[in-house]
Amino acid sequence: MLDREIDVEHCVYNEILRGEKETIVSDDGSLTLYSKEFDESYHSPKDGALRESLNKHVIPALTLHEGKSFVRILDICYGLGYNTLATLHYIKSQQLDIKVEIISPEFDEALVRSLKEFAYPPEFDALRPVIEALSNDFHYEDEQCKITILIGDARESISTLSDKIDIVYQDAFSPKVNPMLWTREWFADIRALCIKDAVLTTYSTAAATRMGLHENGFELHYYDAPHTRKSLIASPQRIESLEWIDMALKIARNPGAKSLRDDDLR
Repeated sequence: MLDREIDVEHCVYNEILRGEKETIVSDDGSLTLYSKEFDESYHSPKDGALRESLNKHVIPALTLHEGKSFVRILDICYGLGYNTLATLHYIKSQQLDIKVEIISPEFDEALVRSLKEFAYPPEFDALRPVIEALSNDFHYEDEQCKITILIGDARESISTLSDKIDIVYQDAFSPKVNPMLWTREWFADIRALCIKDAVLTTYSTAAATRMGLHENGFELHYYDAPHTRKSLIASPQRIESLEWIDMALKIARNPGAKSLRDDDLR
């Protein structure tokens, strides 16, 4: 991991932030950003930016698809690119014999273009050509991976997709500040793209998140990863190796629980 004593004030990247975002050193030593627009950080400073990406998203998702020769991943949203880059890092470091296609909507074009200057952890040093290409062209492709960033509104971007998805990293800003990417209708669009054994990972365990997924036919499971807080894994089918959430029982005990709805946000 990065040295915790990194001098953030002298990062070249600070010159690009222009007061809209602040650099944070998270607890695993990797850097993340705090968005003043959303009043939220891009990653949990406590869990650590790199550790959160690996332990809550990449490792469980790829482990549950172990043995597949190809997976298509929907990374919601690209942000600083940690989930996408951590996926490539993990595949290479573990020498996995798998090809991936990653599709990632992102509304902040200026942020993506600036990421070639971002001080990523040393685990991503070998991925500099990928970072450069994505910052410049929003696309990268080689013999093992294909990555496309869809600049614009994620709701509109998702509606243009037709290829089925194996893995969804549901990692948008929280339901509190970005509710349109957590509604029942949003999860309906996601569910329509998922194959029967698709895996959706998310840090949000909120009742509204669970209800939105449940109402769209997802089976829900709690996931405990090392050194990070409990997260959620959803799939169209029950995963026997994980702690299953009995949503019928949850609803019976809390009949007032409801999902977020598009109509309620207008």
